[in-house]
Amino acid sequence: MTPAVRWLRQRGAGFEPFLYPYEEHGGTAVSARELGVDEHSVIKTLVLEDDQKRPLLVLMHGDREVSTQALARQIGRRWIAPCEPETAQNHTGYRVGGTSPFGTRKPLPVFAEATIRALPRLYINGGKRGFLMAMAGEALWALLAPTAVAAAAPKP
Repeated sequence: MTPAVRWLRQRGAGFEPFLYPYEEHGGTAVSARELGVDEHSVIKTLVLEDDQKRPLLVLMHGDREVSTQALARQIGRRWIAPCEPETAQNHTGYRVGGTSPFGTRKPLPVFAEATIRALPRLYINGGKRGFLMAMAGEALWALLAPTAVAAAAPKP
């Protein structure tokens, strides 16, 4: 049982677990393919840091990237950048590729692309590689109370 599953169960939150064969550097394209779902409904959890080296989580559609410039402007930071994998693991307790926004080692501010909330069903990491959980966007919003942002950029 992952910390994410424990965290959700402690709150009586419903989710449906899905296991799939993890591929190194496969990302959301692989998980979407393996589950037979649209990559837009697979939500990635990214660990970023601001200009003061303060960590934050960003939830983004799998078929989009985060415009760190747009995000920084919206949340009043000079810049935002990805954390090094080891730093991200220290903040969350999860390995890169298995990062969940639930049950992180330290409480972290959560920012989410606003359109995620409207998804009737999304798939988000359950705290280990090859493990996603399905739930409604509204349920995710109720659990995490993220700050809504508009920072999606097309994948190159």
